[in-house]
Amino acid sequence: MNGRFTETEQAIAAELHESIEAKQATLDRELSVLARIAETVVDALAAGGKLLIFGNGGSAADSQHIAAELVSRFRRERRALPAIALTTDTSILTAIGNDYGFEDVFVRQVEALGRPGDVVLAISTSGNSPNVLKAVRRAAELEMKTIGFTGDDGGKLRQCVDLCFRVPSLATPHIQEVHIAAGHAVCEVVESRFAVRS
Repeated sequence: MNGRFTETEQAIAAELHESIEAKQATLDRELSVLARIAETVVDALAAGGKLLIFGNGGSAADSQHIAAELVSRFRRERRALPAIALTTDTSILTAIGNDYGFEDVFVRQVEALGRPGDVVLAISTSGNSPNVLKAVRRAAELEMKTIGFTGDDGGKLRQCVDLCFRVPSLATPHIQEVHIAAGHAVCEVVESRFAVRS
């Protein structure tokens, strides 16, 4: 960038350009996977199943964000859709953490709330979070469809899920930015299938 921009403006522009590049690289490589993920969620919800979403830190926030878009609405009027973020109930999280350990905070909820035909969406930028991996493996044993949102090479999560959406970046912030953009794209597809027709 030239001297017309302040140092702060240049720093902000660099971050935004990196985010744009991550989204473009994702679009070029992962579009078909994301489309299959959206169809998987649509099929499960149409059959009476639900979506369970979980992750740690920023991925916990993304889990809650995506669940809110489906239970409330994204852009259109339609029936409420069953999506649960397993990151929100502090009594459950602290009870499981205290009684069993942090590694079990999601798997216990998957066992309690999940049923065959449901979908779990596991979000982990590294793909290596032990509590995420444990829950995904149990979900597969319980005949749920498993989806991973991760980054770079997908870590261990890539080997554990039916469908793995990987952001081709090593930068955690940009992986997270693409995850929520991808989550919104899935919500758009899902909502369009269940929208009220006028």
